[in-house]
Amino acid sequence: MTVRDDLADAIDAQAAAAGVRRESARGPHRGDDARAPAADASVADASAGNAPASGAFMRHASSPPGSAPNAHAQPRRRPAPPPRFSLLRTRDGHRIAYAVVGAAGGAPVVALHGGPASGSQPSTARLFDLARARVVLIDQRGAGASRPHGSVRRNDTNRLIEDIETVRRHLGIACWGVLGGSWGASLALAYAGRHPQAVTGVVLRGLFLTSAREVDGLFVASRRRAPREWRRLWKAAGCRADTRPAALLGRCHAALQRGANGAAQRAVALAWRDYENAVLAYARPGRARREPAPISRRRADALARKYRVQAHYLRHRCWLGEPALISLARRAAAAGVPLAALHGRRDPVCPPDNLRRFARAVPSARVEYVANAGHLATDPPLRARVMRTLGTMFVTESSK
Repeated sequence: MTVRDDLADAIDAQAAAAGVRRESARGPHRGDDARAPAADASVADASAGNAPASGAFMRHASSPPGSAPNAHAQPRRRPAPPPRFSLLRTRDGHRIAYAVVGAAGGAPVVALHGGPASGSQPSTARLFDLARARVVLIDQRGAGASRPHGSVRRNDTNRLIEDIETVRRHLGIACWGVLGGSWGASLALAYAGRHPQAVTGVVLRGLFLTSAREVDGLFVASRRRAPREWRRLWKAAGCRADTRPAALLGRCHAALQRGANGAAQRAVALAWRDYENAVLAYARPGRARREPAPISRRRADALARKYRVQAHYLRHRCWLGEPALISLARRAAAAGVPLAALHGRRDPVCPPDNLRRFARAVPSARVEYVANAGHLATDPPLRARVMRTLGTMFVTESSK
């Protein structure tokens, strides 16, 4: 979830070397090599509270059973090659970027990024044993290498779900597993609930339930975790002394609209990024906070486009909301789709209590709290548990 300014450089280098193929459902079209820089990768979901409840239905992991305390050391994996993205044109004018890495005959799994609008992280592929898995990365509408970047037209959750299905059919995959983190976890559940026949299982990390409670938690309650950065965001969004804290997201949304002052958009985007990173740092007490390095205007513009889409989704509660998302999760479970969810006990973005709420609503789900872990898949204990769960659900089970 931390912003990585080097991601844009890596993507630019990849584009210069290989380009991006544009495809329709009928096949590839030559000549489209315009993979534009992705927005700096981050996730801004929502948070409130950090006191998880326990229950008999949950596992609480500080290290795997029977393992040494340092069991979060990760197994050796084959290095992931840089993903090569192609563009698949939709009927309504969007072009969806996707990449396939791993073994051609491996167990197929689609990885759904967070944000919304953060774009795929190449490091996601390293969560898998690529000698035994075929991993599909998809940049959602308006995100990463998908086009038009930063567009909110015809951009909602229903369309994202159908885009996932379009990619699956285009690749000729009968059914696949789904990995999602944060907002990607919400989208994974929504997709599995709508298309359970296409899903072999779902692994969730840092579950976001798309509730107003969580969104308010990020923009209101979490200001105590990063008061200086919150005040900067408040100022950049044009809030006044009499503006209610709950109005901050709406002010950010208005400031980031296409056609708004470019300098103001960049100011809001940079302040949002810094606030988000400061909230994330709350899960790692004792570590010194570093001032963010300056970024170019080009990157700041890309960041503004990313947060435009993110604000668009959060303002609409991602066109889901907790009751609807839980209903879709139950539908997937009732259809026999295995669901596994892992959540860091110190997650400052998506409340750890989300896991308890989810487990109570979907008793068949396998859920696990991970001690000493926050929100990010880069936290070693959480990363190790995600890797183990992916191997168990998708590789081991598919080989039986």
